[in-house]
Amino acid sequence: MRLTYDPSADAAYLHLAGPIGDGESVTQIHSIVTPGDRGEVALDFDADGRLLGIEVLHASAVLPTRVLADAERLG
Repeated sequence: MRLTYDPSADAAYLHLAGPIGDGESVTQIHSIVTPGDRGEVALDFDADGRLLGIEVLHASAVLPTRVLADAERLG
C-alpha cells in the first residue's frame, strides 16, 4: 500500500493494488460524502470488482495532519 497526496488538488490516494494502468480502473464510485460535508471519498474498482484504491477529496479537511505529512507528495 502507498499513500500519495497532491497539495494543489488537496487530494490523497491510497493505492491498494500497486500502480493502476490506463483503463485498469473501470468503475469509480463517488457516493461517499464525509460527515459535515467536509470531503468526498471515491472508490476505484477493476473489471473483476476488486478494490484498487481510495481517493480522498478535500483531504486536508478529512485526514489527520500526520497522515498527510507522511504521504508521498505529488506535483
